[in-house]
Amino acid sequence: MRRRDFMKLAGATPFLGKIESAVNGVHLGTITYSFRDLPRTPGASDAVDVMIKALTECSIGEIELFSPHVEPAQRSREQLREWRLSTPDQHFREFRKRFEDAGISLFAYTVNFRNDYTDEELDKAFEQAQALGVNIIAASTQLSVAKRLVPFAEKHRIYVAVHGHSNIQDPDEFATPESFSKALALSKYFKINLDIGHFTAANFDAVQFIRENHAHITHLHMKDRKKNQGPNVPWGEGDTPIKAVLALLKEKKYPIRAFVEYEHRGTGTPVEEVKKCMAYMRQALA
Repeated sequence: MRRRDFMKLAGATPFLGKIESAVNGVHLGTITYSFRDLPRTPGASDAVDVMIKALTECSIGEIELFSPHVEPAQRSREQLREWRLSTPDQHFREFRKRFEDAGISLFAYTVNFRNDYTDEELDKAFEQAQALGVNIIAASTQLSVAKRLVPFAEKHRIYVAVHGHSNIQDPDEFATPESFSKALALSKYFKINLDIGHFTAANFDAVQFIRENHAHITHLHMKDRKKNQGPNVPWGEGDTPIKAVLALLKEKKYPIRAFVEYEHRGTGTPVEEVKKCMAYMRQALA
């Protein structure tokens, strides 16, 4: 029976094995943010079933789980805070089981911390990550906020992998090699989630940076952008050294994940476009 036939039995019969998306030792996957435009199942309180269906169609077995996909939609900021603080850990353990039953492993949990998070809310995010069974929180955040995360990361022994963008003008943003060094200096529980597209758009060399900092990098966000703050473009049309980065991971056997972050405007659906990105990486690693 094909995997798509198993999807019809979702909720009744778990998958028999893990979806294997590694190629020649390089672990490939995606951040579920790539599927942000897919509508939720009517009446569903989360988007997990939609994510599982999309991931299965793309044959992806390892992910960074985007926190809004397990949170209720259309809540005010205060309502969302209350949900986070009041939802028991068991709820998140059940999320993990739903993915595991589909053959999908959780590698990291996306929480984009901002200064409007209370300390109690910050602490709860780390508890949620523990309940999900991950030891990495990937965060698009700022240096000023990251400093607040140090005691929580050390208390829960969960790594914070800071995600960079391309804004090199703001010293509070993670974008330059120097800004990542500041993150690493905060605590041994701080790591780097390098977005090679944004890094290229900021005119830095992703291959060189990975070679020099591989011990501090948990995973990569894979996309193609033009240099000089250029746009996101279909893979192969920009300046991002996607193939060279994958070749480095393969050659050096770095345990760094390569996860698609679909952001360019493709011609197909998010599922179709992520499939193209995965095929691009698989071919490059063949």
